[in-house]
Amino acid sequence: MALASPINCVETDLTADFRDQFLLTYQHMLLSRVLEEKLGSLYRAGGRIVGGVYLGKGQEAFSAALGVQLRKGRDIYGPLIRDQAGRIAFGEPIIDCVRTYLGAVTGPMRGRDGNIHRGRPKEGHLAMISHLGSLLSVVAGGLFARRMAGTLADSIGATSIGDGGTSTGAFHEGLNMAAVEKLPIIVSIANNQYAYSTPNTRQYACENLVDRAAGYGIEGVTVDATDLASCLKAFRAAVDRARAGGGPQMIVGTLLRLAGHGEHDDASYIPDTKRQGPSARDCLQVAEDFARDRGWMSSADLRELNEEVRRNVDQTVSKVSKEPAPDPFKENWQALSCAELVEGQHEA
Repeated sequence: MALASPINCVETDLTADFRDQFLLTYQHMLLSRVLEEKLGSLYRAGGRIVGGVYLGKGQEAFSAALGVQLRKGRDIYGPLIRDQAGRIAFGEPIIDCVRTYLGAVTGPMRGRDGNIHRGRPKEGHLAMISHLGSLLSVVAGGLFARRMAGTLADSIGATSIGDGGTSTGAFHEGLNMAAVEKLPIIVSIANNQYAYSTPNTRQYACENLVDRAAGYGIEGVTVDATDLASCLKAFRAAVDRARAGGGPQMIVGTLLRLAGHGEHDDASYIPDTKRQGPSARDCLQVAEDFARDRGWMSSADLRELNEEVRRNVDQTVSKVSKEPAPDPFKENWQALSCAELVEGQHEA
């Protein structure tokens, strides 16, 4: 199998349908950015957020471009640590996110586990596993189970991983199984060039991560993950191939995370040469410029949308701040889970 070539968006791709999806995805990106900025400020101020806060700043285009292609309740989505934009695009209400971070009993995990370990399995939204690389096996297993039960139909699965996570055994075992079984799964690799503080040069020896796709006999493409238009084109095509029986699809997005590994990390190990390179472009600004240049949104439209999103986030945080924390003497918690957590059906 030939090595993949980069995917780029050209003006002939800009149909009315593409325009609508671009603007919708941009709104998901903006909502994610504002929401995470708020969570970061709450973390730094101290108070109700227990545990870490991990921002997807700089990764929103790549994340949301995948989430927006999936169908909530029909497809399976296994998001990763920086996939708040993808979660929103998949249909997660931001109140689920805020309730989990603030440990409210009204949240999908009932205050049992904070931060990014949340999901609603019956809707196809899997809770993230901190052992990075493991979700690929979980999503592949979910698809295989549906195939065995005769309920797979045209549903697909998708999961995200970072460059560092592709070095884990779980990632390779899961990818090998998915390839052998030709499962309809999208493997989204955000190559943000650092696994915490470990650079690519200490992670893999191939020229590009997408070269690994050929080794497993699956389709693989690379994309400039700072460019929303190119990300949408790449994921649209990959999803179409997967639904049509084309087997696993690997998409590698090149970017630089614009924050530390978490809010506790100042990312001082990233040299200025990286911070000034093309991969360090802010995908939100790139998308805004793209839409403005084509007359899809004016500067006034962008300002109005920004103000609306900030009001939404502030109102949500204010509401959740008044909600109760769990009472350990009243909760029916078990060693691994309780029925409400398994089903993800707790009514707020």
